[in-house]
Amino acid sequence: MTLMHGRRGLIVGVANARSLAFGIAKAARDEGARLAVTYQSERLALGVRALAAELQAELCLPLDVTQDAELRAVRQTLEQHWGAVDFVVHAVAHARKEELEGPFIQTSREGFHEALEVSAYSLVALAREFAPLLASGVSPSLLTLTYLGSGRAVPNYNVMGVAKAALEAAVRYLAMDLGPRGIRVNAVSAGAVKTLSAAGVRGLRSLLAFAPQVAPLGRNVDSEDVGRAALFLLSDLSRATTGQVLFVDAGFNIVGVPQAPQGVS
Repeated sequence: MTLMHGRRGLIVGVANARSLAFGIAKAARDEGARLAVTYQSERLALGVRALAAELQAELCLPLDVTQDAELRAVRQTLEQHWGAVDFVVHAVAHARKEELEGPFIQTSREGFHEALEVSAYSLVALAREFAPLLASGVSPSLLTLTYLGSGRAVPNYNVMGVAKAALEAAVRYLAMDLGPRGIRVNAVSAGAVKTLSAAGVRGLRSLLAFAPQVAPLGRNVDSEDVGRAALFLLSDLSRATTGQVLFVDAGFNIVGVPQAPQGVS
């Protein structure tokens, strides 16, 4: 019997084969989960449908998380198809490119609103819509993705750091709200990974080169690392864990002052 045998899960945010959402979906599928995936726009539809076929997903549905009607339509489709949902993965984040370069103080009102709505409020909207289906599921779990920039000032991460801070606060409040219904809510804070969304942050290449020099495990992480950690939070292995942020960054987050290279004192 595999870890996720027969569990029904919705993955929101698959963009391409390098995305963390795909890594999580693949890990869940390999452990026996039944999947539904969504695509954000028709521009991405063809690529996501191909990935859905690779994942043997039962459904591939359009979903713009800023549209309540589309959230409702996906929920109704899954209710008709499965009756209940055992896990939901929220892997959605967005900020305007111009907000991810230059000083944070120049963040526009419109850019701030857009980043917070897509990257943080969407988790609340998703939770509200799918809570009834999750409450009927087996060991139900809601999982999102965050980053170290939520609690530390990371160059060029800017408004996305503020959005991730709001997202992590939402995880705690949702865990409090949904706990009495048996639903766990957690987040994975992944280290820097070269994904489509991360590519919009200036200096990513430098960060990817720097992190292995500082992280205790001496390496970067990838979508497979994140997928395996997500399995813990999606499965019965974490049945008493909620409202938490699990770091998957080779230990990068624990380092205060980087050690000098060997031979240097």
